[in-house]
Amino acid sequence: MITLKDVKNSDLINTFIAKGNEHLGEMGFTDHGKPHVSLVAELSYVILKKLKHDERLAELAGIAGYMHDIGNVVNRERHSQSGALMSMEILGGMGMETKEVSIIAAAIGNHDEGSGHPVNYVAAALILADKSHVHRNRVRNTDVATFDIHDRVNYAVEHSQLIIDENRKVITMDLTIDIEICPVMEYFEIFLSRMLMCRRAANYLGCEFELIINEARLL
Repeated sequence: MITLKDVKNSDLINTFIAKGNEHLGEMGFTDHGKPHVSLVAELSYVILKKLKHDERLAELAGIAGYMHDIGNVVNRERHSQSGALMSMEILGGMGMETKEVSIIAAAIGNHDEGSGHPVNYVAAALILADKSHVHRNRVRNTDVATFDIHDRVNYAVEHSQLIIDENRKVITMDLTIDIEICPVMEYFEIFLSRMLMCRRAANYLGCEFELIINEARLL
């Protein structure tokens, strides 16, 4: 049985994550390296565990979270689909059962807001974990004067937390934003499609989705 620890210890997977992140850096994208994928892996696992799914499914969510951005080593465009195909080859080669590979590949292939859908529980957890990781520590550009809108939106976020209330069946994304750096409307300009995707993912998991910015509920 292939574990999240096995995946984290794979030189092949870690190299693809690192090189893909380098490529995105050359294009001016925020950080998508090991800190990001490690956080997404942990949060994907926690989401399913808190919602009472079994341990193995939660671990598959963790694996999908760790591997979800490996397609960036090929190209940013359609990185979710290329990453899904890569995960099938890699995990199959490691000896993972085909059924489990299929679950993870579907999750990775559907995590991007451009074409993704919460097609299974692992995909829904991955969507929520990935889209909730918005924070200034992901901004690589050190020159504030040259920030584009993506840099401003991420840099403005001083605090972000995804709260899973398993009793009320509510998943809340709670953000604190410096509105002098980025007005709330500018956040929505960039991330509305992601927040709607999070709502669909939460609904798939049998939960409502809330977005709270600076203590005001917006969704």
